[in-house]
Amino acid sequence: MTNQSSIRTYLTTLKLTGFRNYATLSLTLDQRSVVLTGPNGAGKTNLLEAVSFLSPGRGLRRAALDEVARRPGDGSWAVAATLVNAAGEVDLGTGLALDPNGPQSRRTIRVNHAAARSSEALLEHVRIVWLTPAMDGLFTGPAGERRRFLDRAVLAIDRQHGSRVSAFERAMRGRNRLLAEANPDRAWLTAIETEMAELAVAIAAARREWAGLAAGFTVGNGADSAFPAAGVALEGMLEGDLDGRAAAEVEDRYRATLAADRSRDAAAGRTLSGPHRSDLRIRHRPKDAPAETCSTGEQKALLISLVLVQARLAAKLSGETPIVLLDEIAAHLDKTRREALFEMLGDLGCQAFMTGTDTDVFASLGAEVLSLAVEAGHVRPVGAL
Repeated sequence: MTNQSSIRTYLTTLKLTGFRNYATLSLTLDQRSVVLTGPNGAGKTNLLEAVSFLSPGRGLRRAALDEVARRPGDGSWAVAATLVNAAGEVDLGTGLALDPNGPQSRRTIRVNHAAARSSEALLEHVRIVWLTPAMDGLFTGPAGERRRFLDRAVLAIDRQHGSRVSAFERAMRGRNRLLAEANPDRAWLTAIETEMAELAVAIAAARREWAGLAAGFTVGNGADSAFPAAGVALEGMLEGDLDGRAAAEVEDRYRATLAADRSRDAAAGRTLSGPHRSDLRIRHRPKDAPAETCSTGEQKALLISLVLVQARLAAKLSGETPIVLLDEIAAHLDKTRREALFEMLGDLGCQAFMTGTDTDVFASLGAEVLSLAVEAGHVRPVGAL
């Protein structure tokens, strides 16, 4: 059964040039999900990373852009894809182009072969969510990782959220530099803090809206569910202040806090309060237990639950299914959870890209998926010579 309320979005072509271990690659795809199998180091995750660059940010590895280019090479790279969505076919492209001084510092974005102003333009055509082994420590790791997960999820409801987060961080760095001066310009500090307050409240409000919506998109409610419901809560000064207060009042309060904390922040060398200090707390809802206290298996199930919620919410709000990237997902699940995951992806109706070293774990999917073998930067249909 597929999700009849959302239109299926899927890639029909994927082309790489100078990307990681791929000198050139051209794949023809169809509506089906894609399974990529092969030995470790063959380039399976590199293909998922290439797809992830069809969204804002630095991809699923959060790599520096110059690290993505094939070596040896000239430092440039490109990812191009044809996408089918509610509007029909759309050509998307991104990469690092060359200028006379070498690779550019910012990646280019092209939509239907025309330059776009920013990577946020990609969100008008496709939403991409992912789960990688590096995310397994989300619940026990630093708060910064959870904030990044949260802020990517918020893009499903607010395309401008990423720009606001970046603008806040730029303004905060400017404030920190000013505070490091012997006699900082107070008027300039006030102007920066005013900008920070406006951005901070918008960031916190968007996060709260996402958390409220996500609470209604559970996966499984029972303690024996393959992927139990994850409870989400936000911890942060601004998120709490928005309870029962108007946004303008919260802006004034935060601006006053920044002004009062100048000496403290100058001594610390950084800004100690704001949305960059907030945290996303997750609970295993059926057990009513914090995620960080759950077993490794329960944490993995909760993480998958969160990603499925993220995908369902994106589909509900945009009317189009997201593309879902799942790196090395099946090998760490028992057969029951593996089959439950495949069924849920089918219900969502999305095009998923899944990687693994063992073709057998995907055997139950049969012809429902396009199975590709990856080896040393070459891709072929499974079974083909």
